Amino acid sequence: MRLIFLGPPGVGKGTQAALLSEQYQIPHIATGDILRAAMANKTPVGLEAKSYIDAGKLVPDDVIINIVRERLKESDTKSGYILDGFPRTIKQAEALAKTLEQSGEKIDRVLYFELAEEELVKRIAGRRSCPACQKIYHTIFNPPPQEGICTCGTALIQRKDDRPETVKERLTVYRTETAPLIQYYKEQGLLSQIDADSRVDEVTRRVQDAVFQKSS
Repeated sequence: MRLIFLGPPGVGKGTQAALLSEQYQIPHIATGDILRAAMANKTPVGLEAKSYIDAGKLVPDDVIINIVRERLKESDTKSGYILDGFPRTIKQAEALAKTLEQSGEKIDRVLYFELAEEELVKRIAGRRSCPACQKIYHTIFNPPPQEGICTCGTALIQRKDDRPETVKERLTVYRTETAPLIQYYKEQGLLSQIDADSRVDEVTRRVQDAVFQKSS
């Protein structure tokens, strides 16, 4: 089972990927996580990525692609995986297809999670982060036991990326990047669109249906 989860920030695809990963014992591979791991482990591509980030630049497609390729070579991916947030561009999608073709593999399904922009902004703008232990809370959906304070005792912060004005900019960039990718996978008959405006368990049911192609 090789899956791709696509969707804008705040749509809940990470939550659904984690649930499916646990159920089927396949890794949830989030681009941000493997990028940070590659930098922390000081792999050649991780160091290359760090050089761009330290210079305040976006990490190029080629570097992201190489980091994902490294991750897909690990033994826990043999039975499948869920790619979360990758690919983001047609170039990345084509590189992934070529990599899989070389090993006689292919993507089984692409799930695109959709949600109105107003709800996305509400979800992301409510996030609060702990700068010490990195735990994430939400003022509405997952508040800390003590308002404004993490369970580790550290004062929570709102990251710049989670402020409403920044969220709207991120969503504009995401949709511009992703629109061609959605069409790319739709033309291949791989795409399932998931309405993410429901309770977690209801969205999970829709994900299960889409994975096993019970719905279009």
